[in-house]
Amino acid sequence: MANLRDIRRRIKSVKNTAQITRAMQLVAAAKMKKAQDQALAGREYSKQLNGVLQDISEGFSDATHPLLEKRAGDRELVLIISTDKGLCGAINTNLARVIRNETSATADYVTVGRKLRIMMEKQGRKVLADFSVKDPVPFADARAIAALLSKQFLEGSYDKVSVGYTRFVNTMTQKPEVIQLLPVIPPTGSGAEAETNDFLFEPSPVDVLGAILPLYVNFLVFQALVEARASEHSARMVAMKSATDNAKKFIKELTLDYNKLRQGAITAELLEITTAMKAME
Repeated sequence: MANLRDIRRRIKSVKNTAQITRAMQLVAAAKMKKAQDQALAGREYSKQLNGVLQDISEGFSDATHPLLEKRAGDRELVLIISTDKGLCGAINTNLARVIRNETSATADYVTVGRKLRIMMEKQGRKVLADFSVKDPVPFADARAIAALLSKQFLEGSYDKVSVGYTRFVNTMTQKPEVIQLLPVIPPTGSGAEAETNDFLFEPSPVDVLGAILPLYVNFLVFQALVEARASEHSARMVAMKSATDNAKKFIKELTLDYNKLRQGAITAELLEITTAMKAME
């Protein structure tokens, strides 16, 4: 049975752990707010960009571009966006499961984040390149990644390029998913959204498509990065809050055990004193 000194030592250790997890929770919360704002701000721009691409593709069906080329092969390149650090719940494990289920078993990978890069290397998968992205995410980092993916597709090294990332839903919910990046699938709408506007393009629709498609690919990669970063900070804040709450609960239980043991020791001492006094009578 633990003595008073052991329990005091454990209480001190758990208090130190709680201070660390509390500090990590506050840091994650501060980063989370910026990352969430960046992710949500990009969604409106993405909506407008999708609308322009939809108008071009539906209004000028003969407009073509190499980034739209559908191929019969199954050579796949997957961009995986995971985290560099742990302590963020099951976010990386859930993403790895979705990637395993929804991408080719022979796919090659480009990675952002060391967690799943290490996992893929341990599994003997080919990691073509690994990128480090700053926080908050700069668009230049996304452009460099998109340039590599587009180059591999245009050179014919791969027939399909996908992106596996964790989409931010809210602070408590993050959803891992895989989307197709290349060849680009022009967005389509229904109902009122499907109505195409009578645009006059200058220069030609083909030239406009050639300018907007690389931007579209760049922004898809950028949005996936900011969504993943917002998910990471949210998951880490929730995980650290849970760890802090559990530590506080454990401290209360240890303190109760300490008080019981201390009370028992005091009672034993009083009994010894009483017994000694009676023996002296």
